[in-house]
Amino acid sequence: MPRSKTPSFITELPIIVCSKSERELRSRFQAGRQLYNACLGEAMTRVKLIKNSEVYKKATTIPRTIQKNQEYVPNPERKRLFNEAWKQYRFSEYELHSYATIVARQSKWIAQKVDSNTQQKLATRAFNAAKKVLLGQSKKVRYKVSSRFRSMEGKTNSSGIRWKNERLVWGKLKLDAIIDIDNPVIKHGVSSKVKYVRILWRELNGKRRWYVQLINEGWPYQKPQNYVSDGVIGLDLNICNIAYVGDKKAGLLPFAQNVTTYQKEIRRLERKMERSRRANNPDNYEPDTLIQQGTKIIIKKGQVIKGKKQGNNSQIYLKTRRKKREFQRRKSAYAKCQNRKIVNEILRHGKHIKTENVSVKGWQKRYGKAIGAKSPGFVQSEIARKAESAGGSFQKFSLYKTALSQTHLNGERIKKSLSQRVHRDVTGVVMHRDLFSAYLARFVNQDKLSVHLARKEWERSEPICLEAWQQYQQLASGVGSSETLRSDSSAEQVSLSLGSTNQISHEGLKVSIDS
Repeated sequence: MPRSKTPSFITELPIIVCSKSERELRSRFQAGRQLYNACLGEAMTRVKLIKNSEVYKKATTIPRTIQKNQEYVPNPERKRLFNEAWKQYRFSEYELHSYATIVARQSKWIAQKVDSNTQQKLATRAFNAAKKVLLGQSKKVRYKVSSRFRSMEGKTNSSGIRWKNERLVWGKLKLDAIIDIDNPVIKHGVSSKVKYVRILWRELNGKRRWYVQLINEGWPYQKPQNYVSDGVIGLDLNICNIAYVGDKKAGLLPFAQNVTTYQKEIRRLERKMERSRRANNPDNYEPDTLIQQGTKIIIKKGQVIKGKKQGNNSQIYLKTRRKKREFQRRKSAYAKCQNRKIVNEILRHGKHIKTENVSVKGWQKRYGKAIGAKSPGFVQSEIARKAESAGGSFQKFSLYKTALSQTHLNGERIKKSLSQRVHRDVTGVVMHRDLFSAYLARFVNQDKLSVHLARKEWERSEPICLEAWQQYQQLASGVGSSETLRSDSSAEQVSLSLGSTNQISHEGLKVSIDS
């Protein structure tokens, strides 16, 4: 009988480590990494054997579904053959647990550093990665190097990695955590029941910081201002902003608002890194050439020779790379913080979400840098997770069957270019394109738009949509040149003065690590 699932939430705390305890943690993570790679290699070997077996090949030729009682149901014969192939080559989570135990015992160092519960969790982690490849959900697995193996966790809070008396206990290793009792979120997490514990590290300003995550049982602390209302919300997700329309409130919110991109700093560091690479690896580049353009002679740098590895990196190069990585981390962290505020703002006005099934991956191919800076996919996934967690729903409908950006209130569809940001309806309505699409999304059910109901309710929703449009225009006129919002039309373009935006800084506790 499967174990019943209970709701969970995470409480993260920084832990205090000295030079001795950090060496011990790093050695244990090294042992865990080697065990994980060994389990992953064994799992992939079994996946290859399964795919080459006759039973598996026979199962792939059988139809996925069969008709039963005028309904299509999964084919039981296909499922039976797949299970037989898995069983034949012992591809299961528990079989991999046994393999992890054997590997740890043969290597006494791993058995001394990693307890049995953590060994099984590492085996489960490797099994899930290989399972995705077998089911076609992923193309390949990634073996971990030291800089990419950043977390380990236990199975329960009774043995192995555990939280006891407000301390992290892992065998003989006992570490204190920084607990801010005045913070209601931390106080709620520390006082809740702990299911299991996870240890992880992050790199901040070039230094390794250690954290403990308590996976608690129950529901997370909800701040008074982040309440969730019961209502229907229509969404229109864009590359740089998101439009929402509810029963009593509408909005057009830009992603990662007031977040500094650090573009100049990152580009300056990248040029410095390139100069360092060329100076330390001269044999890996083709000779420079001189090109005359008018009266000027320009030096064109030689291209990288194919097959050459950039092996010699100076200490200055490594230091510069750490600085660049820190700027990128700050940019990502600040953007994520601001986008979470957008999610909370939307859920205040409704938890039943309706939106178009847009492909964020398709946007990444065309607008790579913008997607990386604004993270619309993160906002979409956070809204879905929080809405469903609050007892709401997240409904996606077909983008091509509804075509909300082309639909008018009389049911007619008229195509318009992507640069045309104002919707001028044939009925005389003038509204921002994204806001109007979000409004229509509220009346979509099973890929069908109820035009009659949308036309009937427009008179009541028009004032809140106009108010949201005006607020968006005021916001566009107040941002810096590096954060300019896309203007709606040629008549609404705003001239912005050049200037630098203030950087966002977070004040918090810093954990000092003796190295």
